[in-house]
Amino acid sequence: MTLAVEVAGLVKQYGRVRVLDGIDLEIPSGTVMGLLGPNGAGKTTTVRIVTTLLAPTAGTVRVAGVDVRRDPARARTRIGLSGQYAAIDANLSGFENLRMVARLYGMPHRAAAARADELLATLGLEHAAGRRAGTYSGGMARRLDLAGALVARPEVVVLDEPTTGLDPRGRLEMWRVIGELVDDGTTVLLTTQYLEEADLLADRITVIDRGRVIARGSAEELKTSIGGDRLTVTLAAGQDPHRALPVLASVGLGDPTHEPGTDEVAVVVGDGSRTMVEALRRLDDAGVCVLDAVVHRPSLDDVFLSLTGTPGTPAAAPATDSVAEEIMS
Repeated sequence: MTLAVEVAGLVKQYGRVRVLDGIDLEIPSGTVMGLLGPNGAGKTTTVRIVTTLLAPTAGTVRVAGVDVRRDPARARTRIGLSGQYAAIDANLSGFENLRMVARLYGMPHRAAAARADELLATLGLEHAAGRRAGTYSGGMARRLDLAGALVARPEVVVLDEPTTGLDPRGRLEMWRVIGELVDDGTTVLLTTQYLEEADLLADRITVIDRGRVIARGSAEELKTSIGGDRLTVTLAAGQDPHRALPVLASVGLGDPTHEPGTDEVAVVVGDGSRTMVEALRRLDDAGVCVLDAVVHRPSLDDVFLSLTGTPGTPAAAPATDSVAEEIMS
């Protein structure tokens, strides 16, 4: 297995405040690593160090075999970065933006123009190639920014909150593009607060909180780690929930729960559908009237809440590592 990104013992400290406290990451070539964590967990700081924009206090980072601390200029030739904000010139057309980036990479005029045309077609922007980028929609601007990150055909692409602020159609389009990148062999480091995005795109997920790795694995492994399916039964009005609890305890894997003030009782189960049928039969035998029953598989939201104590929510605003931002400002 060839590793495209290797991070070992990564530490970033501002005075007495340690923003990163020994982060380790390994990303195999041609895969997507999802980096998750609540606001202030250290995601953006990690991205900045990996992409040579910030020097670590301690630890090593290698991208495509290049040590980013010892040879940052060489490392940058292997990295493409699309950040939380589209880094485009609003006064230039889409074509002019990409041609300029290609020229900055040292491409001759003709090659730069050809690469710009190629990327505009790849990301579905050829119809707007001559339009001023300031007139682009949010989704178009993010795709143009991603195109700029791909100009030099980098081995590793870092996407920091790539769909923040996009509407559902824009997010779907960006997901399509990311999928095609990986199909072509590109390695992607993805930070996101959209947990369904990580579930859909990431081969492996690393969860960090307060500058430390607190969990890692595939989406399915992380879901399994917090328990089995959850059976929730809604009782008819006037039913005593305490009569249902011993019945659910007899079919579940642990103690059932009842939220005071509700008609719902729940329990973790091993085989969701089969257990639900058995639970309904036993509840009926016990004279407990049921209105509804549903089996809920753990989601990444459940994992996120279990690990961090913070619900995973769509990013209403770009996430920042608040302690670091405050210290640096």
